[in-house]
Amino acid sequence: MGIANIPEFVKRSGLEAGFELCGIATVRDHPELARFPEWIDAGRAGEMKYLESRDESGRLKRASPANTFPWARSVIVCAINYNSSPAYSTHEHETNAGWISRYAWGKEDYHDAVLRRLRQVEGALKAASPGLITRSYVDTGPIVERVYAKYAGVGWIGKNTCILNQQLGSWLFLGVILTSLELQPDLPAADRCGTCTRCIDACPTNAFIGPYELDATRCISYLTIEKRGSIPEDLREGMGRHVFGCDICQDVCPWNRKSPITIAPEFQPREGLVNPALEWLANMSEEEFREKFRGSAIKRAKRTGLRRNAVIAIGNSGNREFVTALTNLKTDEDEAVAQSAEWALTKLQKLH
Repeated sequence: MGIANIPEFVKRSGLEAGFELCGIATVRDHPELARFPEWIDAGRAGEMKYLESRDESGRLKRASPANTFPWARSVIVCAINYNSSPAYSTHEHETNAGWISRYAWGKEDYHDAVLRRLRQVEGALKAASPGLITRSYVDTGPIVERVYAKYAGVGWIGKNTCILNQQLGSWLFLGVILTSLELQPDLPAADRCGTCTRCIDACPTNAFIGPYELDATRCISYLTIEKRGSIPEDLREGMGRHVFGCDICQDVCPWNRKSPITIAPEFQPREGLVNPALEWLANMSEEEFREKFRGSAIKRAKRTGLRRNAVIAIGNSGNREFVTALTNLKTDEDEAVAQSAEWALTKLQKLH
């Protein structure tokens, strides 16, 4: 196969693997990556120490894939839609129910589902070009995927820092394949956010420092998934009834109004994960947690985090029927749960 035909072959392979979008970018230190060290140094990553991985020279790996992977010449970026239903909204919970981000509703952890498809594309490419060096990543490698998604033409980086595509919106999982093959890159996607700031205005914890800049330590997704131990009290009320992740800045985005529904079976909602019962989550046993969330991305929060989040959500529910449950949880052996229950009980008891 001639090298000129490989970009077309790669994109066709991506579609055959189930991706909606597939583009190619050059491996270079794009301008957006220059701001990454400043973001880290400002403490915006919080407890996500894996983002601070450095090479032997002390340079942040994610700030320079060209330095981290000196053999790499191109990045293939694939995207798949996970928008599983238009019938649910972050803002339409019952007071006894929590909210799990729709990316975690599925029957399979998206890391596994996307990586399996990437391996199919990777295999096709290696078969066409023997001796090729490749690496595939889904949120696990030292590379800022959204930056390369922009330069691969997959979408632009929105003011909420998510990748936005004009036809598909932002309900997208990204996967990347680094390759030693020098391929013709696509044109970068144009920014179409315009003057809109709905995502910034809608954030209840004020996680956006400004357009295109997120303080992860204030983001509900970070707080409910990555943060261990106690959550700062000044951020708890803004968490609402979120127990795993947050979709608010995507729900309000005009580009998601006509987002298509995914046909991927792995991303169809698993029973009980859309608006789950808060008291059930707060009192979940270790055995029940392992059984219910086997193969799910929700495992990342761990049982202690999920229970803590549910207790905070109960405090934000305004439902005094939870007073008895919270009274019992105040003496829970898990310190983060017990402390959160005391806060939540005080909050509910102030209601008339």
